[in-house]
Amino acid sequence: MPSSEIFYMTGDATAPVGEGKKLIVHVCNDIGAWGAGFVLALSKRWKEPEKSYKDWSKSGSDFELGKVQFVQVEESIFVANVIGQTGIRRRKTDPPPVRYSAIESGLVEVADFTKSNMASVHMPRIGCGLAGGDWTKVEEIIDRVLIAQNIHVIVYDPPK
Repeated sequence: MPSSEIFYMTGDATAPVGEGKKLIVHVCNDIGAWGAGFVLALSKRWKEPEKSYKDWSKSGSDFELGKVQFVQVEESIFVANVIGQTGIRRRKTDPPPVRYSAIESGLVEVADFTKSNMASVHMPRIGCGLAGGDWTKVEEIIDRVLIAQNIHVIVYDPPK
């Protein structure tokens, strides 16, 4: 049983709390589309994550499900662009584009980055907005990949 757990709070995941280095994790699609959901809040605060993601998608280099791009946005804040959904959902009747195995692969990279940089992890409920995922499943992945390694994780829910 892990000695830590996910900490939940109401707030803005683009304004992570606490001391030390922080990694903001979010889920992106595998087609290079950026413009809806949590990415809008990221782009409002910093330009680098969007520019880096779009450049990465155009390069084709390792731009695929399960991969992660780490972007430094401030001296002690980084953003992890995790490719955890395939395409985008155009209609409610379309199947959810979330890919749990890709999120898990991405979080393995996040764990390595976090440990080598002594950073904490901050995120919205990744994969559960426009990607259509089930938080219970994502939470199990976070527990298995991050919490089991005693990585401090804060999940932010927006104010009502």
